[in-house]
Amino acid sequence: MARIVFARGGPEMTDAIAAACAAKPDAIVAGGGDGTISAVAQAALAAGITLGVLPLGTLNHFAKDAGIPRALDEAVETVCAGHTITVDVGEVGGRIFLNNSSVGLYPRIVRHRDGQMRHTGRAKWLALLVATLTVLRLTPLARFRIRIDGADEQRRTSLMMIGNNEYGMDGYHFGERKRLDAGHLTLYAPRHCGHGALLWLALLALLGRLGQGKEIESRPAKDIVIDSASDHLQVATDGEVSLMPTPLRYRIRPRALRVLAPARPGTGGV
Repeated sequence: MARIVFARGGPEMTDAIAAACAAKPDAIVAGGGDGTISAVAQAALAAGITLGVLPLGTLNHFAKDAGIPRALDEAVETVCAGHTITVDVGEVGGRIFLNNSSVGLYPRIVRHRDGQMRHTGRAKWLALLVATLTVLRLTPLARFRIRIDGADEQRRTSLMMIGNNEYGMDGYHFGERKRLDAGHLTLYAPRHCGHGALLWLALLALLGRLGQGKEIESRPAKDIVIDSASDHLQVATDGEVSLMPTPLRYRIRPRALRVLAPARPGTGGV
């Protein structure tokens, strides 16, 4: 028998997740966007409980990449079918992420966007556009010390993203992942970080042509350490921003999470 709990977010959602995990169910099903799914996945992973997903957010990146149907009735059927796959999760500062984590521009953009939505009532996409233009104008380049699988390097940039597995950079498949269980992270960073170059990257991304040039550097890795002169950095994990102490230590946890999802080539499942 299923028990359904509605939570409005914040402490209410935290309490609902804790209570659900304490009951030790066969599965805990999260309905919401990527931030909600990630928060429930964190608790489900710690408790050893299978995760079910009802994609009720705006973009639903994880559900899409896991092959979970967008239509609610079909997603419910997927949960009821009981087929389980195992997927990798990324981790930084004790927090897991199902999709990606970012430092630099993106966390600032998210905070600016969310502030606009709260205080002005702007729609999400309009708030995102205004936030991007504002933050691009105000954010300087920063120096980072990076260790990728034990190799040290210096980098001056305004943006880095660490993906859980590898993202497509071309055309129709831009921003999608073919696999969620390849067992590695991928570090992405623009090769040129001036304001004009970053706006050009955004345009190429909208046109689905980002992967046709060499504008983005990508590096697969098992472990990534990011350090800076600052004691703390703003870090986005699956779109949720928090302040984390440096150095940031990223790692992949291969096939750590069980998810109720359709069978797909290249994924472990039962």
